[in-house]
Formats: sequence, structure tokens, C-alpha cells
Amino acid sequence: MPALTEALLTPLLGKHIGAICPVGYDADADNHCAHFVSHVLGYQYGVTCLTMSNGKGTPASIRVQDLFAHCLQVGQWDTRPFPLAWGLVFITNAANVNVRQKRLDNVPKKHVGIYFNYGRIYHYSNTQHQVVSQTPEEFSTHYPAPNNAMFWAAAP
Repeated sequence: MPALTEALLTPLLGKHIGAICPVGYDADADNHCAHFVSHVLGYQYGVTCLTMSNGKGTPASIRVQDLFAHCLQVGQWDTRPFPLAWGLVFITNAANVNVRQKRLDNVPKKHVGIYFNYGRIYHYSNTQHQVVSQTPEEFSTHYPAPNNAMFWAAAP
């Protein structure tokens, strides 16, 4: 895989998960944030889209908590190290996360995206059914408080 850059993600903006997943796991009723991140980064941890579909192609992880557990480092958003060119960003209720154990509970309100230089976050919007890009401030409103604690992660 070539080095991850914003130039590689920009063409994905506005795309439905069906245009990204070669396996065909693309129902709008399902959450696809971890699925999108995993196809972009080639992650195949835990349950994959192939587990959920009978298609062909390279599978990718579909669970947010599986990505969190495999990250090299994690921490609260306000403790992120500088410089870190890109990584993952998670949002959920802080009570759902144990940073020391790299554990994120399997709860309905959790979401993940890819951030660059703390300027833009690329993620799959399950309500808009497409890839979007937001500032960290915009991303922080993905869920209302208290479910809007953000966590950075050095990607695996």
C-alpha cells in the first residue's frame, strides 16, 4: 500500500461504501465507519465484511472496538503527541474506554475516522451514507455529550 496521504482519501469523498467494499457488504442500515477505515488501511482484525457477506474480494474489519484494540498507542484527544502526521480518531462516551488496556466497549455510540495533522478527519457518515471530511471541532459533535469524548490513536 502506498503511503497514506490526504490526496489518496480526497477521491473517496462523497462515495458510498458500496463503491469502496469489493465484497459487497454495503447495506445502509449497517454502520460502516470502521469498515471504511479498514478498507483504506488494509485492516483485517476480528469480524470482517466477508464474515457478513458472500462476496469476493479483499475483506476488511467492520468493528470499531477491534481497530482500537490493535492500535500502537491510544490516548485522550487533548494528549495527542506532536508531530503525528496521521492516525485514527475515535469518539464515544469516555466511560466506554480504558486507555491503559486499549479497550473500547462494544456500545452503539462509537465512531472512528482517519485524521491528518489535526486538521481534517475523514470518516464514513452513516447518516449521509458517504465518506465525508470534517474538522476536529465538527467531528466532536458527531454525538451529543456525554458521548462525544475523542481519542487519538497511532494506527497499527
